[in-house]
Amino acid sequence: EVQLVESGGGSVQAGGSLKLSCETSVNLDRGYCAAWFRQAPGEEREEVVSIDPIGRTRYSDSVRGGRFIVSKNNARNVLYLQMSSLRPDDSGTYYCATAPGWDCRQKTFNDWGPGTQVTVSS
Repeated sequence: EVQLVESGGGSVQAGGSLKLSCETSVNLDRGYCAAWFRQAPGEEREEVVSIDPIGRTRYSDSVRGGRFIVSKNNARNVLYLQMSSLRPDDSGTYYCATAPGWDCRQKTFNDWGPGTQVTVSS
């Protein structure tokens, strides 16, 4: 059973930064895609970024450009999301997810963490 636990959420003012972590029970460099999703109240869950086993990343248009940076520590099986220049519309529950595979495009993610809340105030 895959286990994922996010941490690092909190409340910040617009323009601030947060770094999320996701401890996983899978080998992130051995055939697992990983991703960060977020969901605001009343909205659909959005894939923010995915990273494949060899480190190739795909960012959503809403965060592309360097505001959000995904990384991972393969030795510790931890996924990170460094978020900067945060805006109120970045608020929501952030989830990490994993799925077996080497190509993360159009990936259906099977396993999810419980989520961590991010609140950005103006």
